[in-house]
Amino acid sequence: MPETPPPAAPLDLDLRIHVRRKSGARPDRPTLRMVCAAALAGEGVIGPVILTLTLVDDDEIREINRRHRRIDRPTDVLSFPLIDGTDGFALPPGAPRELGDVVVSYPRAIAQAEEYGHTVERELAYLVVHGVLHILGHDHEDPAEQAIMRAREEAALGVVGLVRAP
Repeated sequence: MPETPPPAAPLDLDLRIHVRRKSGARPDRPTLRMVCAAALAGEGVIGPVILTLTLVDDDEIREINRRHRRIDRPTDVLSFPLIDGTDGFALPPGAPRELGDVVVSYPRAIAQAEEYGHTVERELAYLVVHGVLHILGHDHEDPAEQAIMRAREEAALGVVGLVRAP
């Protein structure tokens, strides 16, 4: 009789949130944790993982963007994956995998919330989920990829009731 494989480990997320004082952010940490967990679970991520989220101001994200992408302007979100899809690095059993870093400009989140006509909480959660999906390898360079990414973003946001206004 074949041996039954052990059940997959549930998602165990260690979300490390850093808020730069100059950003002015006072995020709802439980909501951000829930949308990150929803995005990761929706992508089949299991086991213990670490994800870092940093909220910054426009000056800091501009400097990060310039240094890492050679684009000298602020942006809304940057993602820095620490995984490459091969899972080739051996970890001790039960050790968490570090997925990467998501950096969000809080002033951009405020401005975009106003521009798109929804709450800052929704825009911030959207940007965080967007960054998480980039870490996991999603992109939006062509319309088909963009449609897939948007559907996954909305699914994660729906878990916490931050659905797009009609």
